[in-house]
Amino acid sequence: MLTKNIRLKEFGIKKNKKKIKSKVLKILNFYQNHKLIKSFSKNYSYDFSKSQIEKFRKFRSYNLIGMGGSSLGAKAIYNFLRPKIKKEFIFIDNLNSKKRYQKKNKNLNIIISKSGNTLETISNYSIIKGKKKNIFICENSNNYIKSLAKKLNCEIINHKNFIGGRYSVLSEVGMLPAIFMGLKPEKFKNLNNLIKSKNFLNSLIDSVVSTTYFLSQKKLNSIILNYDELSLDLFAWYQQLIAESLGKNSKGILPLVSSMPKDNHSLMQLYLDGPKNSFFTFFDVNDHDIQKINNSEILYSHNYLKNKNLYQIKSAQKNATEIVFKKKDIPFRSFKVLLRSEEALGELFTFFMLETILLGEIMKINPFDQPSVELVKNETTKILKN
Repeated sequence: MLTKNIRLKEFGIKKNKKKIKSKVLKILNFYQNHKLIKSFSKNYSYDFSKSQIEKFRKFRSYNLIGMGGSSLGAKAIYNFLRPKIKKEFIFIDNLNSKKRYQKKNKNLNIIISKSGNTLETISNYSIIKGKKKNIFICENSNNYIKSLAKKLNCEIINHKNFIGGRYSVLSEVGMLPAIFMGLKPEKFKNLNNLIKSKNFLNSLIDSVVSTTYFLSQKKLNSIILNYDELSLDLFAWYQQLIAESLGKNSKGILPLVSSMPKDNHSLMQLYLDGPKNSFFTFFDVNDHDIQKINNSEILYSHNYLKNKNLYQIKSAQKNATEIVFKKKDIPFRSFKVLLRSEEALGELFTFFMLETILLGEIMKINPFDQPSVELVKNETTKILKN
């Protein structure tokens, strides 16, 4: 049990556990007073007040314009908690020349860019702005987005410079959209209790110890077997977190997401009998509000399907796959979210971000920068200026 909201079967690798556990606890102790980590807690002070954003809560439809960490966290929240959200959010997070966005003027644009100079965000906003209301989130520096917001006389929320985009989901970047979705930020943030929990700490240590061992064995692929469709964007967020944080100095982990059980019919053969260069994470969310099998359409040979719903069938497939993985000695851990809620999602965000930071420290990699991405941005600017 990771927390009361989440069950976790751990990897359970024991090699070097004492040595790495000691390192992990030292690193955690150091980071408890880190400004970034404080953004995971209820005590974090947002750069907006309730009165400042009250006028924006009346909207029923929102466009969120941003790239990478400026969009992925809010998108993960929106889709994971979609059953309880009554408002419409459209995420404009890529350059898509064929897509035609709605021209409604009764929705709000939320424009997010940490640097304030993100090329795709600037381009997309110029196309869809219309006469809509706008709210901007960017760093307090001399940048394009801030200059644009001032020109339009729009609200500007400060994106704190010590919070990188991929770690920003529990800051203004994720929590302001969450408020507009009708959710409560404080429910996502339980850091103080989590780091006092033996279960949570032991699971975090197991994850770091096990992943460190896998890397030493040249297992470089972290494959998510995701059995919950509403969590696809959670793992798009996770992909950026792992890839951008740890992919440096010729080191890194390649995070891949597999949609299950669909990928039983395409990739599972490779996972089971292909190269042994991967470790796996099973992920599922309890879901009982789901379609049932139509008994009258089932032939006698498949009577075992009668009175079953699609979730029961999916769970059977997941459990069966875990059994086969265990028999074949394929390393895996398994998350099961017991109730789809802000609390559970906040605990997952916190676990994965802390895990990534700790892995970076153990691997002797700075988990907070992304130096090579800037090379592509600079070359793109050069080409466009010619």
